[in-house]
Amino acid sequence: MAPEIAKRPRLLIVEDDTELAALLAALITDEGYEVDLAHDAQQGLHLGLGRAYRVMVIDRRLPGMDGLELLGKLRRRAVTARVLILTALGSHAERVRGLDAGADDYLTKPFDFDELLARIRALDRRFGDQVDLLPLGEGFLDRDTRDVSLPNGTRVQLSQREFDLLRTLAARPRAVHSRPQLRAQVFPDTAADSVVDTYVYYLRRKLGRQIVQTVYGLGYRIGPL
Repeated sequence: MAPEIAKRPRLLIVEDDTELAALLAALITDEGYEVDLAHDAQQGLHLGLGRAYRVMVIDRRLPGMDGLELLGKLRRRAVTARVLILTALGSHAERVRGLDAGADDYLTKPFDFDELLARIRALDRRFGDQVDLLPLGEGFLDRDTRDVSLPNGTRVQLSQREFDLLRTLAARPRAVHSRPQLRAQVFPDTAADSVVDTYVYYLRRKLGRQIVQTVYGLGYRIGPL
């Protein structure tokens, strides 16, 4: 499935306790969310990179890797969803670790379900307060519509994958991104690095060859708009 924000706000639960995960999914679905479940960290990473979520609820002790390690991987790949860490590790030091790792909230088990739902609603509101326009040279990217607004006022519609690739490059404008890095971040369901070259071609065809620069032997970087 291509990354896409559903008509109902989408939420990801990464929890290895299948009974608790199912209960949470039912409660949160009743709140009006489209809920996806992952029962291990690798599945959570795959979903987190492949779909656009407003909120994620991530357990700490997961098969494969710690929840904070998972969170770090998501944040390094420019995932902007609001994240609540849900865990039995409730010491002050663990809370600090979680927030420093990129979490937006931290709730310890056992917890009150009404409080959890209230925290999710608060995180969702905070996600909605994010600026939808990302600067791109003298133009900008619109997260909501996946448009690129050019300096002359023209708006160009991108596919979700084109938009995700351009957004990843624009998030670190001075960085050179290797093809394997871009493939892992933008196309996690594809094994061939050549998919990156294909979508760079698509972007250049729509926005001009200067939009993505080739750094020979290293990869790609964002260019001037």
